[in-house]
Amino acid sequence: MAKQPTRRILQVVTNVPAYESDPTHPTGLWLSELTHSYDEFEAAGYEQDIVSPLGGFSPLEPRSLKFPTYDASAKAWHNNPERMELLKHTKAPSEVRAEDYDAIFFTGGHAVMYDFPGSEGLQELTRDIFEQGGVVAAVCHGYCGLLEVELSDGKPLVQGRDITGFSWREEVLAGVAKLVPYNVEQRVKDLGANYSKALIPFTSYTQVDGRLVTGQNPGSAKATAKKTLEVLDHIAS
Repeated sequence: MAKQPTRRILQVVTNVPAYESDPTHPTGLWLSELTHSYDEFEAAGYEQDIVSPLGGFSPLEPRSLKFPTYDASAKAWHNNPERMELLKHTKAPSEVRAEDYDAIFFTGGHAVMYDFPGSEGLQELTRDIFEQGGVVAAVCHGYCGLLEVELSDGKPLVQGRDITGFSWREEVLAGVAKLVPYNVEQRVKDLGANYSKALIPFTSYTQVDGRLVTGQNPGSAKATAKKTLEVLDHIAS
């Protein structure tokens, strides 16, 4: 019997408040990457839970609270105490079950470079959701959460798959190339992923490879969510 859709999506956010290379330089969740996708999924009738590697508080990247990504969606969330409360009490991976979700969506912000890859709980959830026929999606630095995900056959999830995410050129243009702990674009290439990016930095760009959906940068969050919904609709049909 085919798995019945639960109409529920698991959003993933960070717990890290600053760059490890410079603790005086704050970072955190890039807010619009959560709000744009959350809005799209909510409008489509999906329930959503928010998980983080450790559970509990998810800090906001200060630069995400400025133009141009601090738009109506991000402002509405930031000014809503109930929404902000959700980021104070995120779930830990051990508190959720993969079988309850149709998709997992990794948000970004440079902070995720530190805590997404090392989270065995997130890796297990991602593998299980994917292998049960669900969708794995990531936007911007969210694809750091895919770096150490291995399927049951031992192969990297991203191996041989079309994928995108925040590019090294964008790191340089953002002025943080010397702060970040590694070049994630190169890492996914080393894992055998077919990485591609938009010709113009910071413009919306997405990739869909079966049930793996990725977006390049903050401006890609809404499109990545829409593509995720399209894949979910295709699965359900």
